[in-house]
Amino acid sequence: MKDAIYAGTFDPITLGHLDLVERASKLVDHLTIAVAGYSRKSLLFTVDERVSMVREVTKKFPNISVESFSGLLMNYVRSKGVHIVVRGLRAFSDFEFEFQMALTNRKMAPDIETIFLMPNEDYSYVSSSTVREVAQLGGDVSNFVARPVQEALIAKLGKGGRK
Repeated sequence: MKDAIYAGTFDPITLGHLDLVERASKLVDHLTIAVAGYSRKSLLFTVDERVSMVREVTKKFPNISVESFSGLLMNYVRSKGVHIVVRGLRAFSDFEFEFQMALTNRKMAPDIETIFLMPNEDYSYVSSSTVREVAQLGGDVSNFVARPVQEALIAKLGKGGRK
């Protein structure tokens, strides 16, 4: 049985993330979506809010679970007894960061493999930070996130957004 972990901040989870979830869920027996509690980025949603959103939009996938984690990803992956980490590559600009992270992780945990998946080209430009910015400025994010996430953004920011 092959299990994998797809980790990220998911602040918020986008249609691009969901596309990768769907792709990854077809490749493994079980996929854990691991929502990072810590980030060097400025986060809009709490970890509990992000976990709740991810659970809501992934409930149609029978082989997926969602949980939060803190600390080093490799420590978390090891604690779960998993040997596959899934990462997304949207554009060439992601490659350098992801490549550096994968090599660092390999040095710390050579028994854990990183698998890169590309989203559907319709979502290759969508990022959580862009979605947050559009929402904060009162824009329509319905082309970038699932309905429950859009509703969570409106609840958090109001219909017109805010800074």
